[in-house]
Amino acid sequence: MGLWLLLLLLHFHLVLCVFLPAPFNVSISSFNLEHTLSFLPGAQTPSDASFTVQVLRSRKNSWRPVAACLELKVGQMCNLTKAFKDLFDHYRARVQAVTPNKTSNWTVSGWFQPVSDTVLGPPDLSVSGCGNCLILQLRLPAATVLRQNLQLKDLYREFVFHVQRTRDATQFRLNLPYEEETVITYLQPGVEYCVTVSVTSLFNSITVPSKPQCAFTSPPSQRSSLPVVFSLVGVFSVLAFLLMGLVVYGSQLSFKLLSQRIPRTLVTHPTVSAGTCKIKCSLSHQNLL
Repeated sequence: MGLWLLLLLLHFHLVLCVFLPAPFNVSISSFNLEHTLSFLPGAQTPSDASFTVQVLRSRKNSWRPVAACLELKVGQMCNLTKAFKDLFDHYRARVQAVTPNKTSNWTVSGWFQPVSDTVLGPPDLSVSGCGNCLILQLRLPAATVLRQNLQLKDLYREFVFHVQRTRDATQFRLNLPYEEETVITYLQPGVEYCVTVSVTSLFNSITVPSKPQCAFTSPPSQRSSLPVVFSLVGVFSVLAFLLMGLVVYGSQLSFKLLSQRIPRTLVTHPTVSAGTCKIKCSLSHQNLL
């Protein structure tokens, strides 16, 4: 009995010495068909441990190593873009921790299909005004040629534009095929609009819209502003004539009041004049006597 217990303890000792903690949180993420494997090291994994990655195709029941991911360090990720060449096939990946004299168990990811599990990001979008319209220019992400001679743009069905007027948040939506340049007409001149774009696909519903790009439509043309200018000139002319009329009328009124006051100070009462004449005449007559 004691011998069996000793052998059992020795077995557990060998297991603990040979095997490393297995990695965990092994997952595959993908953006615009760029596939990345990430994982976390197990608890108490030695600092000198490295990690190796293998992949499995559903159509070929055999694991094969990924050449660029045989000696990963803690915190590094594995690029699986070249390993997942068939868009419509299903893949799995697994990770193992390794030291010079120890290995861990494999930790396997879930199944992954590139065409349906990748996140389709938006194209680069620029917006400029053109009077009562907006010019939208699109630039697709860098083309990645796939095994079936497809490119990323071949997965796009159409582009969805969300247009919103900044002033009152009025918005509308346009579903359009891909064009490098698109013009949205019948907008209000001199007003700011913000535009976002996203894509739709026949095989994928996971998409991300772009950041809003805002621009003012161009101001109204010079011809349309002429009536306003003429109206302002007419208003100022009328005001000037009214002001001149008030000045002239005021001058005439002042002159009339002044002319009415002057005769009243110069006219002498008739009786006073006659009395003065009588006094002067009597004095002259006495002097002669």
